Amino acid sequence: MTGPATGTLHHVEIWVPDLARAVTSFGWLLEALGHTEFQRWHTGRSWRLGATYLVLEESPALTSARHDRCRPGLNHLAFHVRDAHAVEALAAEAPRHGWTLMFPDRHPHAGGEQTYAAYLENTDGFEVELVAADPTPAAAAPRA
Repeated sequence: MTGPATGTLHHVEIWVPDLARAVTSFGWLLEALGHTEFQRWHTGRSWRLGATYLVLEESPALTSARHDRCRPGLNHLAFHVRDAHAVEALAAEAPRHGWTLMFPDRHPHAGGEQTYAAYLENTDGFEVELVAADPTPAAAAPRA
């Protein structure tokens, strides 16, 4: 029997202040990246890609209504994206799903000239980084 490699992530669970809002932003993004809905219950949803899944849960034990990525804990999630063109397509569509482009004056090289990425923040303060596996800028469509 072959299973996931030891040390790979099994799942990541993110507590969110509003499940419907989180599903709108994270659900769209995860599905655009190839994840499929895995589990659904009254206070949560999960999406799976391979052996790893991501959980969003509106827990009654929350102590704040907004995520603060600058406090100890999770700063952001970073996802591989096929190429620079796909990064731009996702960044262009993201505002319709509750995401805002961070560092627009340095996009797509906010992480340095060697990296082609979009940094997005949703309404609840969660950040994701979409990193082009092929960072060739020529593959990217011009931003409007």
